[in-house]
Amino acid sequence: MNNLRNKVQLIGNLGKEVEFKELENGNAIARVTIATKEVYKNPKGEKIVDVQWHNLVGWGKVAEIMQVLLKKGKEVAVQGKLTHRSFEDRQGQKRYISEIIVKEFMPLN
Repeated sequence: MNNLRNKVQLIGNLGKEVEFKELENGNAIARVTIATKEVYKNPKGEKIVDVQWHNLVGWGKVAEIMQVLLKKGKEVAVQGKLTHRSFEDRQGQKRYISEIIVKEFMPLN
């Protein structure tokens, strides 16, 4: 049951090309965004399209494979864990970000 404590599964379309970087310590990191879409009708019967954007981060071998297989606009299924972190921007403001650390993914089309 521990595997279910922090697990995210999404299917969506990639919003940009993968940003890939090899770090000084030899590790690799890949970053990309994914859009998920939910379509439903509100109580008035109007069609609502709700698009959510998610930040994906891959490390090591996962990052290397993400760089090769993932392209902007393509549909992909991802599985990973949700993380939150903060950082200071160039203006000195504290910012917060949520990311999905990708464990597995599969291009769908």
